[in-house]
Amino acid sequence: MIIIGEKLNGSIPSLGKAIAERDSALIQDLAKKQAEAGAAFIDVCASVPEAQELETLKWMINLVQEVTDTPIAIDSPSTRICVGAIPFCKRPGLINSISMEGNKADMVFSAIAGTAWECVALLSDDTGIPKSSEKRLEVFDALIKKAGTYKIPPESLHVDPLIEMLCTSEDGITKITTTMKKIKERYPTIHLTGGASNISFNLPARKYINRAFIVLAMSAGMDSAILDPLNKDMMGLIYATEALLAQDEMCIGYINAFRAGLF
Repeated sequence: MIIIGEKLNGSIPSLGKAIAERDSALIQDLAKKQAEAGAAFIDVCASVPEAQELETLKWMINLVQEVTDTPIAIDSPSTRICVGAIPFCKRPGLINSISMEGNKADMVFSAIAGTAWECVALLSDDTGIPKSSEKRLEVFDALIKKAGTYKIPPESLHVDPLIEMLCTSEDGITKITTTMKKIKERYPTIHLTGGASNISFNLPARKYINRAFIVLAMSAGMDSAILDPLNKDMMGLIYATEALLAQDEMCIGYINAFRAGLF
């Protein structure tokens, strides 16, 4: 599982306070801990007004890169900001995120074409969030076609089928898992991702829903997730699921992670 560490997000009250007060020690501590816990990318999201965002991201990215070599996931609702922050990164990372809305895909694909940068791609377009798996797959087809024009390989894409709240869903997660399975069947090297905690919004005891979702989503092909790598219960479940899905030969990854105290 490709873990995108979610802890450096200004929408989290404690992080928002740290960003406002320029608390570099807290930001670096969380970056280092997430890297040590197995994060493949450190997501950096400022969640400040756009006029301040690029400067704030530069400050945060520099802090992270002082304490870890783990690649950065540049996270912003503004495609312009995502592209503008690329030069701050010492090594290729992940853009979080694009969609087929407007010219977002063109802006990012043109910036990362011919590089080792990767990209989270949401299955939405100018019509909004598709209501069915079939419509999301139509958006996916358009996305793949667009990526092809820039020679962006499937393995550079982390496709987010748009994980919605379970409490408002009519079919549980069937729409999500169906979309994932069909994408993976057609493009085995593509990554499937999403915010793991989105599923449990407005529900009590959210941790149980989140953990059950991860197991079901991984069995449908999910191999990338935006989550808290410091949550040892979740990480243990991920290592166990990989072993059960025959993605961990002789359970070596599970054993090594346990010995390292990752769960």
